Amino acid sequence: MSAEYAPLSPPKRLLMGPGPTTVEPRVYGAMSKPIVGHLDPYFFQVSEEIRKLLGLVFGTKNEFCMTLSGTGSAGMEAAVANFVEPGAKIAVFANGLFCDRISEMARRQGGQVVRLEKPWGQPFEDEEAAEFILREQPRVAAFVHAETSTGALQRGHAICEAAHQVGALAIGDCVTSLGGMPVNVDEMGIDIAYSGTQKALSCTPGLAPITLSPRALEVLRARKSAPATWYLDLKLLDDYYAGAHRYHHTAPITLFYGLREALVAIAEEGLENRWARHRTNHLALVAGIEAMGMRMHVAPEHRLWTLNTPCVPDGIEELKVRKRLMAQRGIEIAGGFGPLAGKVFRIGLMGASSTRENVLLLLEALEEALRAEGFQAAASGKAAAARFYAAA
Repeated sequence: MSAEYAPLSPPKRLLMGPGPTTVEPRVYGAMSKPIVGHLDPYFFQVSEEIRKLLGLVFGTKNEFCMTLSGTGSAGMEAAVANFVEPGAKIAVFANGLFCDRISEMARRQGGQVVRLEKPWGQPFEDEEAAEFILREQPRVAAFVHAETSTGALQRGHAICEAAHQVGALAIGDCVTSLGGMPVNVDEMGIDIAYSGTQKALSCTPGLAPITLSPRALEVLRARKSAPATWYLDLKLLDDYYAGAHRYHHTAPITLFYGLREALVAIAEEGLENRWARHRTNHLALVAGIEAMGMRMHVAPEHRLWTLNTPCVPDGIEELKVRKRLMAQRGIEIAGGFGPLAGKVFRIGLMGASSTRENVLLLLEALEEALRAEGFQAAASGKAAAARFYAAA
């Protein structure tokens, strides 16, 4: 190889932002296996194993569990494009960036978008959510279960119940919750749930798991007009993966190998154990953040375990802090955007990144970077987290 194109040597990073997250080493091993064709029986065996494992992680008995070739936004687009027909009303619960993205996708499909809005990071209460749906009588209601832009959890039971009461379908964005927090699609009542592989599933970016309830599947099969998207037409994809295996597109075989291995790792750890790990590390991080004299953006009862949003201290430029973390420790975290630009850090504790060692290291490095920018911590965040772990 010429000197101009040296062998790849990516820098070592500790990924503790909103995604991608640290990939399980065994996933890389699976992805190094020889590929087969996208119509090979072995590929369909792998995709069937993924389907069954996704049922476990989504918390559903749905037969329709599929993996789309595309990132989490492809899952979102498939959910919207297949179930929001031109002129149909979709009710969106808007309190963050990804609710806005759902709204924009629905507008592009010709849907009639109505929104109930709150400041970023404030979830909707059950009564106001139900009242909104009962008043608007939509065909579809959409919410973000785990909002990556704010770190807030939106409980969806009341939304789904009210949607079903008016004959609507409920779409739930589970990109930042699947694999790190309980999703429980069946128990919550979500009809169309989608996610991405690069967050709490500890896999590489590029795939979007999606599942449909029997109610949603019935609506999909009864649809008369073709959706505006061909690539994400779920009826065509269902025929490819689960039906006659009729050629649709060239699936990314290697990514499927990786996802299969990531899901096996989750099954071996056990979902309850995995959730407990994410919750414990989240609480330890918060203990450290608050000991330093910082506060969290989201109220305790609404916080995600997977994505944490501590507020940037007054007088501190968050970009300078993040640059120090990257330059001095190789640690990646993210800042806020939209209304939260410059106001919060976004710290991911997802999948393989969610460990005690990483929490303690991050708190030490964050305090060091903040001190260099003029912030004086009230106490050691690392020590406070260590005390939390000792008492847990």
